[in-house]
Amino acid sequence: MSGAMLSVPRCLMEVFMPEPSVLASLVSALRSGAIEVVDLTAPLSSSTPVLQLPPEFGQTAVFELDEISRYDDRGPAWYWNNFRSGEHTGTHFDAPNHWVTGKDLADVASVPVNRLVAPAAVLDFTAEAEENPDFLVEVDHVKAWEAKHGPLPDGGWLLVRTGWDTRSHAQEPFLNADENGPHTPGLSSECARWVAQESPVIGLGVETVGTDAGGAHSFDPAFPCHSYLMGSDKYGLTQLQNLAALPVTGSVVVAGPLPIVTGSGSPARVLALVERS
Repeated sequence: MSGAMLSVPRCLMEVFMPEPSVLASLVSALRSGAIEVVDLTAPLSSSTPVLQLPPEFGQTAVFELDEISRYDDRGPAWYWNNFRSGEHTGTHFDAPNHWVTGKDLADVASVPVNRLVAPAAVLDFTAEAEENPDFLVEVDHVKAWEAKHGPLPDGGWLLVRTGWDTRSHAQEPFLNADENGPHTPGLSSECARWVAQESPVIGLGVETVGTDAGGAHSFDPAFPCHSYLMGSDKYGLTQLQNLAALPVTGSVVVAGPLPIVTGSGSPARVLALVERS
C-alpha cells in the first residue's frame, strides 16, 4: 500500500493535498519576517502630551497610574494598578459621537470590528511641515498623490505623515503653542470636507495631538476634521508614530480601542502590517 502511494505522480498528489489557509499563510509570513508588524503607538505615561483647551473649557486628564499592590502586604504575589486617563489621551481613536455633528452616531464600543482592520495610504508632508508648522493639506495635494499612486483605499485610512512624532517626547514642542495658540500641521477646511464626504476612506490618521491643525479653532467651520469626519460616521486616529516605516500603499492598519460603552473614543494600540520583499 505504501509503495502504491509513493508511485502516485506528484501532480496528482498536489490535487488531493489541501492548500494552506489564508490565516496559516499569514502566520507563516509573520514568523518569517515577510510581513513586519510596525507599532504606530506612542508609549502611554504621565509625560504623554495632551490637548490643552482654553481655560474656560473642561480639560482631558493626563495618564496616571495608581498602584494597588506590588509583591507586598497589599498583594504578596502580584503587581497591578488602577489607571486614570482621558479617552483622548495619547495615541487614540475618535468615534463619531466625539463631535456634536455625530452625536447620534456610534460610540467607540459600537464601531464595527471589521473597520478596525483596514488598508492604509500614507501621504508624506514632512518637508512642508518642517518649513511651515502651520502647513495645511489641500484637496489638490491628495489628488496629486492619487495621480501618482492610485486612488485612496476604499474602506481604508488616510494617514498624514508630517514628522511631528519626533516632538512627542514633551508637551511644549508637541503642542508648539505661543500667544496665538498651537502651530501644528493638518488639513484645510475644504480638504477635511472632501476626505469626509467624497473620499472612500473610513478615517484620518495623524501624528499630531488631534486630527485638526493647530489653528483650526479659527477655520470655518471650527475644527473641520472633527466636524466633517464625525458627522460623516468616520473616525480619527491621532498621535501616531513610525509612519516613516510604512510604504506609501499596501500596509494594513489594525486599530484597537477599548470598547467603552457610550465612550467618545479610547487610547488605542495601533499596529501596521507591512509586507517586506
